Amino acid sequence: MSRAVTTYHQRIAQEKRALIVTAATALFLELGYDRTSLARIAERSGVSRATLFKQFPSKAALFDAIVTESWSTADEEDPPPAGNVVDGLSIIGRRYAELLGRAQMTDLFRIVIAELPRFPELAHAQFSHGKMPYFESVRSYLLAEHEAGTVRVEDADLAATQFLGMISNYVFWPTLLVPGWEVSTERVAQVVDEAVRTIAARYAATGPGTSTND
Repeated sequence: MSRAVTTYHQRIAQEKRALIVTAATALFLELGYDRTSLARIAERSGVSRATLFKQFPSKAALFDAIVTESWSTADEEDPPPAGNVVDGLSIIGRRYAELLGRAQMTDLFRIVIAELPRFPELAHAQFSHGKMPYFESVRSYLLAEHEAGTVRVEDADLAATQFLGMISNYVFWPTLLVPGWEVSTERVAQVVDEAVRTIAARYAATGPGTSTND
């Protein structure tokens, strides 16, 4: 089989996978996780049952795919290099705000919250396959900056929680809970900038309250 034919088949498979994930997310929101069958998802997505089962042998596997897609970023393989904590956290903060602003992220959390009493494993999947890997990448970055001497971070778990929390508490949670809540692009940029400044000042290697830009 030629490379062109292989590439074509891969593209078609990816397109069908995207259709399946989109249809499953919508049905989980409309009907609930329990009442949504793989057969119904195949019908909504416009693919055959054989195609769906080949990609996702179970609803659990399909939900894991929704989690992975919701938390994925195009440049996740390229973390910012250590050496300038303001620049690095700015990159991470913008990525995080972009993730939280996606409709599929809000959908994911709504599914998990709605189904938590009956399907706690969905929350576990969201936490272990989505939230924690992303959190760990931020934690690892802060440790790298600590090793580089640009900041003094004794508790990287706490520092990462503080940084991400400052962003999500303004950008994401009100959107999830309050219908019609919107945050402008300019406001999001300001929130990220203030979070970066706060962490950089708090953990400055030269002492509390001293900016790393000085």
